[in-house]
Amino acid sequence: MNFTSPSRGSLSLDEAFADIIAYIDDKPKEQYKLIIGTDSHAHYRQDVCFVTAIIIHRVGKGARYFFRRQKHRYMESLRQRIYYETFLSLEVATLVTAKLAENGHSCLNMEVHLDVGEKGDTRELIREVVGMVIGSGFHACIKPESYGASTVADKYTK
Repeated sequence: MNFTSPSRGSLSLDEAFADIIAYIDDKPKEQYKLIIGTDSHAHYRQDVCFVTAIIIHRVGKGARYFFRRQKHRYMESLRQRIYYETFLSLEVATLVTAKLAENGHSCLNMEVHLDVGEKGDTRELIREVVGMVIGSGFHACIKPESYGASTVADKYTK
């Protein structure tokens, strides 16, 4: 599983994780949020580009992020796309959680940002995908607070 860092280029998940830990260890007294979010963009009847972002946010003092881009067959259903976005975020969140536990950082505040909100076509899916995230043991954020999906990941879907 490879990720891209805007400043460091292509990295494996292990290398991205090491960069996250180094960022935290540089200023360990600061408050951090680890954010996972996925967004997608359908290219007319051809394929769908999914982008999953990992963001380490030093609250009030900047952030670093890494993203993974994947193309999949075209999905007609918005519900199917949102479910798959949620699945991809949970997949990465689970892998990162395991690495955090191995490295003594299991107390790090982690959020899964979902690209759903009270306005628009996704409002009917909020309860379902938030339930998936909470049921998996993570904190869920929806629009407008879900900037990990709706801003960072969205930037790389086109």
